Amino acid sequence: MDQAKRDPVLRLTESLSEVMFKFTNVVMYFAPIGVGAAMAFTVGHMGLGVLVNLGKLLLTLYGALAAFALLVMLPVALLARIPVLGFLRAVAEPATIAFATSTSEAALPRAMEAMEAFGVPRRVVAFVIPAGYSFNLDGSTLYLALASIFVAQAAGMHLGWGEQLLMMGTLILTSKGVAGVPRATLVVLLATAATFHLPTEPIFVILGIDALMDMARTMVNVVGNCLASAVIARWEGVFGSEVASDVVVQGMAE
Repeated sequence: MDQAKRDPVLRLTESLSEVMFKFTNVVMYFAPIGVGAAMAFTVGHMGLGVLVNLGKLLLTLYGALAAFALLVMLPVALLARIPVLGFLRAVAEPATIAFATSTSEAALPRAMEAMEAFGVPRRVVAFVIPAGYSFNLDGSTLYLALASIFVAQAAGMHLGWGEQLLMMGTLILTSKGVAGVPRATLVVLLATAATFHLPTEPIFVILGIDALMDMARTMVNVVGNCLASAVIARWEGVFGSEVASDVVVQGMAE
């Protein structure tokens, strides 16, 4: 295609991209105001006691994630004969990046390099970790379970076991692919609450502490996917069978 015909299209796409980034910046600048307004509205309707409940929700989530790590991840690592201390050293940096940025995508390159340097072959890492970012969101699933029950209890609604299981299945299915978007699970929760006729006001209250909750659940997502790649490599009998490439070794050393 002639350059003169390509240039207008390129300028149009670049202009659209810049406009969309400007809109995103505007939303990010006004997000704290929106969160404060949502919390003020809810506190005005429900009283200051809701802040105590938010603290309980935050502590419950951190406790649930810690219990998941100790009661599920650790036994899985031991059963698969994964060197626990070596694994913790390998995932320390990707987990820290995920905790600081609240997005799994930011930690993806470092997580793949760390697992390859740990002894997981590149072909296993390249398949398991990206797939896990869509289908193995342990932390997000725990968060959605707690948040959905919090919303129902805040509204004074009683959900039977059948309704809870149906809601949980819906949340699991609709949360796939949210690893790259910080606090995207909140949007999933809003949509699911509307489907099950739950009020949205308690969800807006969660916005006030969602950043703290997102950091922890994102870190668990990354660690869980890294562990899954090591377990699959051990299952296939290829753990430690390949030496990490020079590029990976150099990248880990930086």
